[in-house]
Amino acid sequence: MTPTRFTISIGGLPKVTLLERLRNAGVEINAIGLELFEDDRFQTLDGVSVIALVRTTVADLGLRDGGVFVHVVQAARARGLALCPLEVGPSLRLVMTDQAEGARGFEQTPHRAPPGSITVLSPPLREDRDEYRGFYLRRIDGILWLRGFRAEAGHVWRPEDMLVLASVVDAP
Repeated sequence: MTPTRFTISIGGLPKVTLLERLRNAGVEINAIGLELFEDDRFQTLDGVSVIALVRTTVADLGLRDGGVFVHVVQAARARGLALCPLEVGPSLRLVMTDQAEGARGFEQTPHRAPPGSITVLSPPLREDRDEYRGFYLRRIDGILWLRGFRAEAGHVWRPEDMLVLASVVDAP
């Protein structure tokens, strides 16, 4: 897959308003996603900001056999990419309404990114835990979802896993 570059606006809304907009748009949110919204460390920007993003796979970052979070981050940085503010996940869900179906006809994938999902890689909320949490986007039976997830530090991201990262420089 060729990495896709795009921009979105984030910020200017408190979390409660962002959550309300998601619900008004018919977006479903799982329990872990709601926990992320409730976490005091998840902050939104006061003002509106445009952020450049790149949608890519783990393999496109050079990790042909996949890699753990720290290796994915290192490979991203080597390509001029960075972790996204946590706010990107909900903001992206509001504007990305044409996501492909990811449930019908696919087997369940416990402990792996589901088919068709797009994970927004963000910094961990807690540095003292052996657990990473964040958001991913998915369409399930035609319904748009913003889903929170938990992954252990040793979780291996597969080569085909689709990620969104922030672009900090023109990557090759």
